[in-house]
Amino acid sequence: MVAVIALSVLVLGVGSFAIWAFVAYNDAQSDVDGKIAIAVAQAKEEKGNEDEAKFAEREKQPNKTFKAPDDYCGLTFQYPKTWSAFESEQITNGGDFKAYLNPDVVPPISSNQQFALRVTIEQRDYDDVVGQYDSLVQKGDLKQASTSSEGNQGARLTGNFSKNIRGDAVIYRCRDKTITVRTDADTFKSDFEAIIRTIDFNA
Repeated sequence: MVAVIALSVLVLGVGSFAIWAFVAYNDAQSDVDGKIAIAVAQAKEEKGNEDEAKFAEREKQPNKTFKAPDDYCGLTFQYPKTWSAFESEQITNGGDFKAYLNPDVVPPISSNQQFALRVTIEQRDYDDVVGQYDSLVQKGDLKQASTSSEGNQGARLTGNFSKNIRGDAVIYRCRDKTITVRTDADTFKSDFEAIIRTIDFNA
């Protein structure tokens, strides 16, 4: 009788252990399968995002040519064909030339609106234009460095131009005028770098 009871307890114990082990195995297997499924989904999403980014870059080609009036240094540069350009006003009686470029549609013009690119050609002295940023440079909001285009020396500013505008700008002297080309958001930094490499004007 003792042997039968002992054997029964042993059988129950082994059975319970087998059931526990089976449940634990299934849980572990489910956890592994779940992790694999998540990893596969993440990989597909990353691949999709990468393909989308490559497609967006290809869509920008070939570039368009921007050209300012000859009286305004004849400034030219290449920009993505998926961008739109808008000249804010007709130049009359020697006013400032202003243009705005942005992917797809150019939003309403305002000082706080972010644009992929702003172009300003002012009838102001180069030193005055660069000097207006001195306080921001001294505060550390902007970093200033030298730059050049086709042998023409200029200034480059990087950082916070205002509360809503953070980007990069290059400024060049052009006879009695000053050229400023600026991007208003770090999102467009790679496009900005490509654009400024193509800048040309009649110094």
